[in-house]
This record gives sequence, structure tokens and C-alpha cells, in this order.
Amino acid sequence: MALAIFDLDETLIHGDCASLWAERMVDLQWVDRDSFLAREQELMTLYSQGKLAMEDYMAFTLSPLVGRTPEEVAFVVEPFVEDVIEPIIYSDAMRCLASHRAAGDRLLIISASAHFLVSAIGERLGVEEVLAIDCELQHGCYSGRTQGVLTYREGKVTRLAAWLQAEGESLDDAHFYSDSRNDLPLLEKVPHPHVVNPDPTLLTEAERQGWDILAWR
Repeated sequence: MALAIFDLDETLIHGDCASLWAERMVDLQWVDRDSFLAREQELMTLYSQGKLAMEDYMAFTLSPLVGRTPEEVAFVVEPFVEDVIEPIIYSDAMRCLASHRAAGDRLLIISASAHFLVSAIGERLGVEEVLAIDCELQHGCYSGRTQGVLTYREGKVTRLAAWLQAEGESLDDAHFYSDSRNDLPLLEKVPHPHVVNPDPTLLTEAERQGWDILAWR
């Protein structure tokens, strides 16, 4: 069974779920609008430049969840996915997922966003298996810290390798779809790399290596 692996943000959806979730936390009055969103955008700018320390982003954006239970967070994530994420899912992405599903491929989303977001969005996309940034729980509540290797840049390769070993899978004939320069380490590992609406750095590398370049809408 071949693997079809997908990045999430700006690949399957036209937006970044973590930034959109930051705006939802403002609406929930979990954070102050001006100061929180300004800092979040500063960190996202570093991400787009390939300079972000993901630990810094997660520590900041998980701070409003400290002391909240997974059930409390899931209760507000579900309508967030329905109201905010569903309208920005690329139609081309849905067609691609359907094509791989029909071919009998195993679908996996691997994302540098929090697991509680990625798993909820994956469910909406019909993708049950996800690798994402795991959030630590203490006494049944979010601690504001992450745990394990973060699924970011080389961390995606590390986490995927562990998943492959645990699942008895391999990257033989695997596909990977991504928009971001930050995913170059994983794109270079798969037999079938596909770049989706790529950022300028990724576009240049894709053209140099002759990779598949897709424009999804």
C-alpha cells in the first residue's frame, strides 16, 4: 500500500489553521486581541522566512489553553472547523484525496500545527491518521507545553520515520504534498514530491529538481 502524505496549512486549506485558531481564541475572549495577534503574526513572519523556532510559537499559542481540559477545547474546536476551516478547503485537495483513496493508498496528514486542531480538520477531510505537534497534559488539563519531537522541518522526517517503523510501512512509491520551504527535508525523502502553490523558495527548488508543481484552488 502506497502512502499519500499531505501537509495541511496552505496545502489542503487556503490558510493557516494555527493563525485562524488564534483569531478564534480572541473571539472566545481567551486572549487580548491586539497584543496576542500582533505577536502571533511576528512569529508567523519568521515561519514564512524559514527562521522560526517552533518551540517559541507553540509556547506562546498554547498559553491560553493552560488549565483547560481537552474536552473543553474540543467543544470549541468543532464549530471552529465547521465555520472557519470548511469554507477554505481547496476543492482540488478534496479531489486529490479522493483519487488517492480510490487507488487504495494510505492517507496521512503531517502538520506543524497542534494535534487537537489537525486531528479535527483531518476528520472533516476524511483522513483519520495524522502526525502533528503533541500537547502535554497534566492532571487532565493542557500544561501549555509540547511533548516529543515537533513535526516541523527535520522533525517531520524524524516523526514519520518512527511512524513508518511502528506501522510496518515504507516510503516506497510514497507521495508528499506541501506548499512550504520548511518541508524540503521531507520532500527530498519521497519518490513523488508535489509542491502545491509553493512559496518562492520552494518553487525555485521544485523547478531545479523537476518536481511536480500544482496550483490548487
